[in-house]
Amino acid sequence: MTTTGLLGCERPLAEVYDLALVDLDGVARRGDQPIEYAGESLDQYRNAGQQVVFVTNNAALAPEDVAAQLTGIGVQAAPDEVMTAAQACGALLRTQLEPGAKVLVIGGKGLVQAMEAEGFVVVTSAEDKPDAVAQGFAPHLAWKDLAEAAYAIEAGALFAASNLDKSLPTARGYAPGNGALVGAVQAATGVTPQASGKPSPAMYQLAVTRAGATNPIVVGDRLDTDLGGARAGGFPGLHVLTGVSSARDDVLADAAYRPHFISADLRGLLEPHPEPRLGNDGWWEVEGRRARVTNGTLELDDEGPTGINSVRAACAAAWASTDAGHPVDPTTVPEITVEA
Repeated sequence: MTTTGLLGCERPLAEVYDLALVDLDGVARRGDQPIEYAGESLDQYRNAGQQVVFVTNNAALAPEDVAAQLTGIGVQAAPDEVMTAAQACGALLRTQLEPGAKVLVIGGKGLVQAMEAEGFVVVTSAEDKPDAVAQGFAPHLAWKDLAEAAYAIEAGALFAASNLDKSLPTARGYAPGNGALVGAVQAATGVTPQASGKPSPAMYQLAVTRAGATNPIVVGDRLDTDLGGARAGGFPGLHVLTGVSSARDDVLADAAYRPHFISADLRGLLEPHPEPRLGNDGWWEVEGRRARVTNGTLELDDEGPTGINSVRAACAAAWASTDAGHPVDPTTVPEITVEA
């Protein structure tokens, strides 16, 4: 999947892609609440004969706990439909350590179970002389936990992190994520961790292999992790505008983070996606909505910056200009309103 621009799809994505690799926070749920249309959209995707795997940088919970939480808020999920960064972290360390190696886990139940599943012995102190430290987010972590990690790493233990997300979306707003806590350990030791979570495509690749899929699509709300991982792994990516990254972020996105499709929410899996077309007059058009770049200035049609097709047209115009060596002035890019 090497194109740097938006793709078109004349049929609903659910008829083309046999596996949806769906992020959790900002896509299926927000805190302890479901995101509108998420549950029914994924049900319809499954009813079309396709598979769903929830791929999350959250490493605190075991897959069965994640599935139970989702099902409890109306988003149906089974444990084998969950792939966590904890599982990917275990797989990463398994490439470097033999079963029976000692791992100091700084995180929650999900990370402990993932290490045990790989045959490692989980320890709780640097005094146990662990071979590696595995760090993932858990709300109970405290200074003493980060200190144990630092002591072990200073003594020579490998340092692996489930993910490096600096923020974590909650029902009250954005809180410090695992990347912020990892940063404290890194600052104390001077050691940069290996990371298994997105934007590394490792979790996507594990999930695709496990599902036996042939034509997967990544669905996420964050350009820097979800869609960056899709680009890094060569997977098509759908950006849904229900979480962290905005429509304006799409327009200004670096090529390494650009989505291949954009929709307001998970209903985008059930819809065709019109392909942007360049007219002879220099305007990019998507079903009547137009955009162009003139001397670094993004211009939208007279109807103003509203609607998903305005986003698509603006991305097509901005990306084409940027790729041709004429970047868009960010001050000319408005917030584009997209109503669900």
